[in-house]
Amino acid sequence: QVQLVESGGGLVQAGGSLRISCAASRSIFSFSVMGWYRQAPGKQRELVARITDGGSTDYADSVKGRFTISRDNAKNMVYLQMNSLKPEDTAVYYCNAVDYYSRSAWGQGTQVTVSS
Repeated sequence: QVQLVESGGGLVQAGGSLRISCAASRSIFSFSVMGWYRQAPGKQRELVARITDGGSTDYADSVKGRFTISRDNAKNMVYLQMNSLKPEDTAVYYCNAVDYYSRSAWGQGTQVTVSS
């Protein structure tokens, strides 16, 4: 029943910044963990960043120090601020949410392309 909708993807030059958003159809208090995954052509889907209901965050080593995950409970939204973007960050980025019954939901994805 829950819907996750990503937005904010696009084309950006290397070294630039982009913020992508995930809007949930119900309160994000419903979820124990929310996160961002990405999948590049020919590669496995990988975890980029996640945030727990308690506010703890975790990042892939490849993005640590450059990306920041955050949430706005009042707006039912989760964000990924991406700075110092590299061509290897090019991928489809997916929003993910896990509820307290360990059920997982996914958004449709938003394309991020970083040019050099």
